Amino acid sequence: MAVSTMLSGVLAAGIVAGTAVDGASAASKSPAVTWVDEPVSFTAGGLKIYATYRHPVGKASLVPAVLLIGGSGPTDRDGNSPLENGLVNTLKTLAHWLSDDGVASLRYDKLGSGQTRLGAFASNVGSIGILPYEQESVAALRFLAAQKGIDDQRLGVFGHSEGALYALLMATGHEGAVPRIHALGLFEPLSIRYLDLISVQVDAQVAVEAKAGQVTKKLESTIKSTLTKAIARLRSTGAVAQNLPYGLDSLLNPSDAKYLYEADKFDPATLAVSLAATTPVIVSCSTADTQVSCAQTDLIVKGLSKAGATTDYVQLKGVDHVLKVDASGSANNYTKALPFSPVLKKAIGKFVRQSL
Repeated sequence: MAVSTMLSGVLAAGIVAGTAVDGASAASKSPAVTWVDEPVSFTAGGLKIYATYRHPVGKASLVPAVLLIGGSGPTDRDGNSPLENGLVNTLKTLAHWLSDDGVASLRYDKLGSGQTRLGAFASNVGSIGILPYEQESVAALRFLAAQKGIDDQRLGVFGHSEGALYALLMATGHEGAVPRIHALGLFEPLSIRYLDLISVQVDAQVAVEAKAGQVTKKLESTIKSTLTKAIARLRSTGAVAQNLPYGLDSLLNPSDAKYLYEADKFDPATLAVSLAATTPVIVSCSTADTQVSCAQTDLIVKGLSKAGATTDYVQLKGVDHVLKVDASGSANNYTKALPFSPVLKKAIGKFVRQSL
C-alpha cells in the first residue's frame, strides 16, 4: 500500500511545484459593457509571472477588483493542474462570478505552474521556500491596483485552499507593504499548520484502509509513527530523510523540505487574530470537503472573531474542495463537469456588493 496513491486529494506542498482577448465575456449590469480575459504578465523576484486580467471594456467609471490566489501544487491561473486528468477551473469560475457582479479580477500562474513554470529554480527545486510565492502575490496585487479603470480603494484578495494562507499573510502585514486590502475571501482554506494537516489526512486515510482490511493494524501504527517522527525532524532541523517508506516520500521529501519547513511556521488561525478590525471577510467550508474540514475552518473563524473582523461564514453542504456540488467530496471527481456551488456564488455576490 502506497500512501502516495491513496492520498490523491491531499493538500500537497506548493512546490512542484499584450492584449489578446481570450474570447471570454459575461453578462453585465449594463449591456454596453463587455468583460474580457486579457493575458498579462508582471515580474516578481526576478521571475516573469503570467496571468489573466478580467476586466470590463466600454465602462467609464472605476470598478472594484479582486486578486485570486490558487491552491497547492502546480495549480495554474484557472485552478487547473497537470496532476489532474482534466480541467477543474475553480479560479476561472470565481473570476466569472465576480464579473457578473461588476468586479474585475487578476489570477496568475504561480511558480511551478502554467506559463510561469519554475524559471531559474528548475535546476534546484529544493531551494524553493515560501518567499517566491509571497513575492508573486504582492506583485500581483500591486499590478492589479495600478490598472487603469480599477478603483484601488476597493481591492479584495480571495484565496482558495493553500492560497488562503498567502491571502492572510498579505492582509496581516507579513508580506510587507501592499496596497490596502479592503475585503478578504478564504475558500476551503488551509486552516491549521501545514504539517499538522498532512498528519491529519494521512492518519485518517490509513485508518480507513485499516478498517477495510487493506492494511494491518500493526502497519497502520508503523505508518503513523514514521510520519510523526519525520514531521518532528522536519520541524526541528528543516530536513527530511531520503526515501521515507510506505509512500510517505510523496508528501515529505528533500525537494519539498524547505517549503514545508517555512510554510508550517504559520498557523492560519493565529494569523487571523492579527487581521485589522472590521475587515470584511467571507469564509467557506463544506461537509463534503475531504481535504479541509469545517471543524478546522472554525479555528480561523474564531481567530477572525478575536480580531474583530466582519465575517460572513458560509457553511456548505454537499460541496467538494474545489467548490463543485458533489456529496462524495471525492478528488476523483474534481475534473468532472459538475456544477459549482450556486449557494456560494450567491453568497460571494452579496459579499462583494456590500464590501467592495
